[in-house]
Amino acid sequence: MGEGIGIVEAPRGTLTHHYKTDDRGIITEANLIVGTTNNHACISMSIKKAAEGFVRKGQDITEGTLNRIEMAFRAYDPCFGCATHSLLGRMPLEVVVHDAGSGDVLQTVRRYC
Repeated sequence: MGEGIGIVEAPRGTLTHHYKTDDRGIITEANLIVGTTNNHACISMSIKKAAEGFVRKGQDITEGTLNRIEMAFRAYDPCFGCATHSLLGRMPLEVVVHDAGSGDVLQTVRRYC
């Protein structure tokens, strides 16, 4: 049995690969930690900040607003442009607007969900 770990910096961020093999060299376990995993906290904060900047009380959430919020996470990974789209070429997205004081849901907008 063998085991190997590799870490490389790539356009999508740091990639960590961890493999285990049997005595014939056949992979029995594989664990891949991709850049998106490493960037999850930053991506979430960027989405939140974008939503706070584009969503205004009393205004409808338009397709343009959803596109601007979507741009906040696409900047982290060049593969998001294609990987996040469904077969129809559109990315499902849900924006939930909460009241800042009570936390109550004020509005939910879904696209292709």
